[in-house]
Amino acid sequence: MVMILSIASTGIAAGWTDIPRLSPTRGIIMEDPDLLSSAAVSDDLQTCYYPQTLDHFNYQPQSYGTFQQRYVMNFKYWGGANNSAPILAYLGAESPLNVSLTAIGFLNDSAVSFNALLVYIEHQYYGKSIPFGSREEAFKNASTLGYFNSAQAIADYAEIIMHIKSKLRAFYSPVIVVGGSYGGMLASWLRLKYPHVALGALASSAPILYFDKITPSGAYYSVVTKDFREASESCYQTIRNSWSVIDKIASQPNGLSTLSMIFNTCKPLTKSSELKIALKNMYALAAQYNSPPRYPVTVICRGIERKIFLVRFLQALLLMGIFLAILINKPMNPKQLKDGDGSEMVIPKGIGNGTMFQPAPFNLTSFIQHCKTIFGVLPRPHWVTSYYGGHDIKLILQRFGSNIIFSNGLRDPYSGGGVLENISESILAVKTVNGSHCLDILAQTASDPEWLVKQRQTEVKIIRGWIAQYYADLKDILFKQ
Repeated sequence: MVMILSIASTGIAAGWTDIPRLSPTRGIIMEDPDLLSSAAVSDDLQTCYYPQTLDHFNYQPQSYGTFQQRYVMNFKYWGGANNSAPILAYLGAESPLNVSLTAIGFLNDSAVSFNALLVYIEHQYYGKSIPFGSREEAFKNASTLGYFNSAQAIADYAEIIMHIKSKLRAFYSPVIVVGGSYGGMLASWLRLKYPHVALGALASSAPILYFDKITPSGAYYSVVTKDFREASESCYQTIRNSWSVIDKIASQPNGLSTLSMIFNTCKPLTKSSELKIALKNMYALAAQYNSPPRYPVTVICRGIERKIFLVRFLQALLLMGIFLAILINKPMNPKQLKDGDGSEMVIPKGIGNGTMFQPAPFNLTSFIQHCKTIFGVLPRPHWVTSYYGGHDIKLILQRFGSNIIFSNGLRDPYSGGGVLENISESILAVKTVNGSHCLDILAQTASDPEWLVKQRQTEVKIIRGWIAQYYADLKDILFKQ
């Protein structure tokens, strides 16, 4: 039940956007919130700052401004520039870099076998990589927020990687970029946009097809429903029926007060939708990070089923309420935004018929108005597919792209917008039936199931093949010279 509490309290913090966070480390933070402040930095890690260009795509005077962008390097296992030893670069996503240094274990776990230099780069506008001198200034208005986008972030990463290679004189060291969730999208797009910078990319749980009607808008919550139904039919039915019960209670005199008391909310409910959004986000995050050995979906369902056995489903909600300290927040203004609360990504995620939730189709007009109200910036719904592609991806990329692994766990709701089939001989889909969000790039543990171990081994084998081919090509070119 402690897991349920953690899921609820973290889910509501992002609930105002009604979009579960595209984060590879959120599941770990739910299990151990202290990681946010206590993530230990190894003695092997060297923290550096690069004077990053504010705007890579304009020549206006303000574009030449700079900010200090943080990156961290680990030389412990590196074979050195003279041997053209590889570089594994992690592309930070929607959080400060601190937690990723310990949680994203794929790099460290693979470093010995690759003799690799490890590099971790923090995303602009997060952690200590804040333009304009402070968070208050960076999030002040639409003019300062306008530089906060994925294209700038990828250019940032490319510039830092090239700076590192030049500084270390590692001109022929192949670079593999690694990212999870939003960071996984960035990794795949960096490989496509800057093939001279990165030899290949591991894009974990990257929903690059969840844009511009490529993927049905209801895909995310269909997978959430599937996860709960596979865990327990009675749990699924209970959740499916609970929404009408909540509405019925809320419509009665003092009904909202009753619900506030049942669920022990930190603030009195003003409408039933506040509670329903909180619960929906809790279920969604449980499914997204439904990883071993705890499996939060199973934890939730066991709690519900125990109470159903006694007095059926309203008291099942009461059982959950005892353990849920649900924080009902009002929409924040830009100055109150926390790390991860915004990007230019327009993921048209809605709830269709046939799920365990009440239908809620995606409404682009409302989405645009919401962005305008909160950020003062209008979104561009078709920009991601215009700039990066996505439509007819197999037709386009099988001849154009190369060396990308799209890894997914099919229990992850975002897998519905991921690449699940091979595109070519070197753009590959590596998926597991039981995997959850970004599980494959997290640190190895003794309790990892065999299917997860094999998934990581497959990814390492593919990357090793890319690097071997690169060295063969390099040798052939240098020999001819």
